[in-house]
Amino acid sequence: MKVFRNLVAMVCIVAAGSVSAAGNIVYPEKPVRMVIHIGPGSSMDIVGRMLAQKLSEDWGQSVIVDNRAGAGGSIGMGVVAKAAPDGYTILFASSSMAIAGSYYKDLPFDAVRDFEPVTQISSRFNVLVVKPDSPMKSVKDVIAAAKAKPGSLNFGSGGGNGSSDHMAGALFNLLAGVDITHVPYKSGAQAQTDLMGGRMSIYLGGMPINLPMIKTGKMKALGVSSLKRSALLPDVPTIAEAGVPGYEVNIWYGLFAPRGTPASIVSKISTDVSRIVQNPETRERLAQLGADSEGTSPAAFKTYFRGDFEKWVKVIKAAKLSEN
Repeated sequence: MKVFRNLVAMVCIVAAGSVSAAGNIVYPEKPVRMVIHIGPGSSMDIVGRMLAQKLSEDWGQSVIVDNRAGAGGSIGMGVVAKAAPDGYTILFASSSMAIAGSYYKDLPFDAVRDFEPVTQISSRFNVLVVKPDSPMKSVKDVIAAAKAKPGSLNFGSGGGNGSSDHMAGALFNLLAGVDITHVPYKSGAQAQTDLMGGRMSIYLGGMPINLPMIKTGKMKALGVSSLKRSALLPDVPTIAEAGVPGYEVNIWYGLFAPRGTPASIVSKISTDVSRIVQNPETRERLAQLGADSEGTSPAAFKTYFRGDFEKWVKVIKAAKLSEN
């Protein structure tokens, strides 16, 4: 009987280790791995590393960034889908998460079923850029050049086939009635390098990575993917007003955990991240990068994610895109 009581006491002590005296979950108790499904130097990598640093400071535990690029982000997504559902491996994802499930037909995971949406971190737009000395001075110039010699122009994407950058270009092709060849890269930084080197015609990439290059005159912005002009580039028209009516691409960043992660842990991560991204300092930093702070609840993000998933299903079908 004494042995039984001691055993019960030990179980209670172990169980108590997962909650604080106030009844709140104690998390994290060790370093957390944040998988980013794109290579270093891209727009989402910039934001992801900023968040990882803030969380490390807030939690008193290291948040280790693990870049897993390739296959439109599905490699990194697959890593997290197979991880233990304990909150110590989380996914920093972009809109590519909502695209992969339709673009790739033989994924070892289901983008909707196998993850727990945690929170939407931010939203941002893409910007169409060219070299400063490019003969194309406007979106209409790009369309004219593409129609004059179909297949002669190319566009790069950070994240590769099936990434949000790829879909931004695919939607441009679809709505403008052109055929600009897609060239996949593992990161936006690689696409930028080839653009500046003259090996790429245009780059329809993220504001965070392109804005510094635009400000220093190393790239010229022709249009932004938002419905309204950006306050950061007020003289640059939207792509819709510049010649492609109806064009809009909103790129979001968000956190996901493996399916089965306890709701208490999902809720804590969501609450802590939301507090960080809604902090005035972080909001200002994100704004400088061309991103708007969000910080939504798991339920709200789940609804938003499923809506975006359905949107890209329609675009991929209309553009007849598929990896398989």
